[in-house]
Amino acid sequence: MDNWYIEHIQIEGDAYFGSTIYQTIYEVPPPTIKPLHQLRPPVTDFVGRVGEIEQLVQAICKATESGEVAIGGIRGLGGMGKTQLAYAVAQRLAETFPDAQLHLELRGTSDNPLTPEQALQTIIRAFEPLAQLPDNPGALRSIYLTLLKGKHVLILADDARDKGQIEELLPPPGCALLLTSRQRFTLPGMEISDIDTLSQLEAETLLLEVSPRIGSTASRTAQLCGWVPLALRLYASICASSAMSIEYHLKALEDERARLAHLRDPDAPNTNVEASLQLSYATLDPQVQKVLCQLSVFPSSFDIAAARAVVLMRQGEVQGTAIDHQPLDEMLDLLYRRSLLECDRQTGRYSLHYLVRIFGLGRVEGEEAARIRYAQHYALIAAQADNLYKKGGENVLLGLKLFDQERANIDAGWNWAQMQAKGQSNSISEAINALLLNYAFATAYVGDLRYNKHQERISRLEAAVGAARSLNHRGVESYALGYLGVAYAALGEIRKAIQYYEQGLEIARELGDLLSERNTLGNLGNAYRDLGETRKAIQYYEQGLEIARETRDHRNEGKTLGNLGIVYKNLGDTRKAIQYYEQGLEIAREIGDRRSQGNILGNLGVAYAVLGDRRKAIQYYEQNLEIAREIGDRRNEGNILGNLGIEYKNLGDTRKAIQYYEQGLEIARETGDRPSQGKALGNLGVAYAALGDRRKAMLYHEQNLEIAREIGSRQGEGIASWNLGALLAEEGNLTRAVELLQIRVAYEREIGHRDAEKHAATVEELRKRANRRSLRGLLTRWWWP
Repeated sequence: MDNWYIEHIQIEGDAYFGSTIYQTIYEVPPPTIKPLHQLRPPVTDFVGRVGEIEQLVQAICKATESGEVAIGGIRGLGGMGKTQLAYAVAQRLAETFPDAQLHLELRGTSDNPLTPEQALQTIIRAFEPLAQLPDNPGALRSIYLTLLKGKHVLILADDARDKGQIEELLPPPGCALLLTSRQRFTLPGMEISDIDTLSQLEAETLLLEVSPRIGSTASRTAQLCGWVPLALRLYASICASSAMSIEYHLKALEDERARLAHLRDPDAPNTNVEASLQLSYATLDPQVQKVLCQLSVFPSSFDIAAARAVVLMRQGEVQGTAIDHQPLDEMLDLLYRRSLLECDRQTGRYSLHYLVRIFGLGRVEGEEAARIRYAQHYALIAAQADNLYKKGGENVLLGLKLFDQERANIDAGWNWAQMQAKGQSNSISEAINALLLNYAFATAYVGDLRYNKHQERISRLEAAVGAARSLNHRGVESYALGYLGVAYAALGEIRKAIQYYEQGLEIARELGDLLSERNTLGNLGNAYRDLGETRKAIQYYEQGLEIARETRDHRNEGKTLGNLGIVYKNLGDTRKAIQYYEQGLEIAREIGDRRSQGNILGNLGVAYAVLGDRRKAIQYYEQNLEIAREIGDRRNEGNILGNLGIEYKNLGDTRKAIQYYEQGLEIARETGDRPSQGKALGNLGVAYAALGDRRKAMLYHEQNLEIAREIGSRQGEGIASWNLGALLAEEGNLTRAVELLQIRVAYEREIGHRDAEKHAATVEELRKRANRRSLRGLLTRWWWP
């Protein structure tokens, strides 16, 4: 027998008490040599990463074929599936490296990572298990290279801590090193694959592979898990083994603060998203940890200026001596290298994966103060965007671009302040109220273009009015009331808007605030114009124009001139309207006010359409449409499309007109613009009547009439009633037709429209005629200008 096991035993008995002997007990087999093919396939439910796999496989094969050292690096946040991706790549490379495929766990995120010497020894002993190895790094490196020379070996080095841990493992040509790491570092010749979250489709596929019962909730679940493979697999595994309903688990996941607690395997406490993130977090020094946690208040990407505004950097004390901390930009770079922070190098903007955000929010000190700093910063950014817009010219687009880029952060700051105002403490009430007012005033122009009036603007402006009253700032309250009135007017709630305007006007006059008074007079003029009370509108406009000229406010002077043009057009004095429009357009171009230019160009189009110059009208509308799309003014874009439809209808191209009307109606519904919806519906009614589809035309006119009455628009009611009455008259329903037609006549007489009596005569003639044929050509249908 060649191999014996010697057991150290105690022999009982007096003669041998306390003595020992060695006794041969039994034979054992020789030590088992660790297999050289150690890599397993990825998990059976592995999905996605097709591009990354192909990239790494091709790069490693190419380097091997050309006799170079092949190195592939997979980098990313914990939980992104780096190891599984490495297994998938290794599986594809198995035939390229037939001598060995070795797995080396570097434990880079643990408290006890492998040293470079231990890593080399592990690989060497996979081939020579009985070798007595030196501790000297140079000697180990020499043995390592000699051992691998001439072989085709793939080494998967998982969870590398840093570059220093991995450099000694670079293999000789013919072999390959495939590594994974949470840190971003490079090695000469390394093919890098920075992996992020899965796509929506891949995430849903993974969820359903693990737990088909997730079913139709997969889309929402994927979003709540942040498309992170570890989170998706954990959640799906919980659902697959749980007796609780999917609705129960989804509801638990909806709670942002408790989400990480739910993304854990109850049967394996250490297998959870929070524990994975904690491994990376623990490698940071306390100051960098604090920075990361404060950055968690950002829900969207941010720049270095925003980070400096939010992150509070305090100097520490070491035995009474102040020490300088690492600059913030260096800390951000460190967090980027640790894959805890993303950075777009082209734009210089940073972002956190939202699971990292949740992790950080659970550990941030002074969260409330950090959020106030955050909100204050983005109120200033909103003001910068608005000021650029007001400068006009090329600054208009710069302002809109800045707002669009930062909108997610601006909205987050505003929404947070609004939520705090509902249950604010005395210690922060003044700061919160100030924020609400700052946001309201900072978005006066750009916000009016970008925000949905009903869903976003109204509630925020109501909160601003409440804040002004809470702070007892009467002048500020006047402005806030004006903004709120404008928002209600845009929704077609004109009477409600007038109530706010009148409250604001009273305060402005009480304080002698000419600027606020002028703005409010203009808004009241708009409101009464929309209600069809044209003479009253002119009175308000003329008062506002006088103050604008007195204060040399050219912007508002130009706007008021344009508004006067509208009311004179409504009175039928088109030539006078054009004179006002041209004066207003000259001022708008002089100050670079692109929005006002567009509005006046559109009104000139309407005026020339009334005069019958269709081609000139279309030219003005197209210039207006170009500006509206340039500045992202969706409401105005919809109105212009409607006007273009009218002109093409008048030119005889009714089908093209309908296309424009339908586009305009879609935008009006999207923006919640009820007056514009009514106009588009009325114009569609006129178009289908021209095509002979009377039933469809009547349906559109009825919808238009319903909206006009709902929003209290006398002008809209008159036009819709006239068009519907004309169709009913053609069908022989004369009694109902006369009732409807008379509504427009009464309105025109009330406002003093010069065609009022002509239309009244038409209706009177209709009363006398009973023969349907004699009605044709008698009534002219009206459309919205």
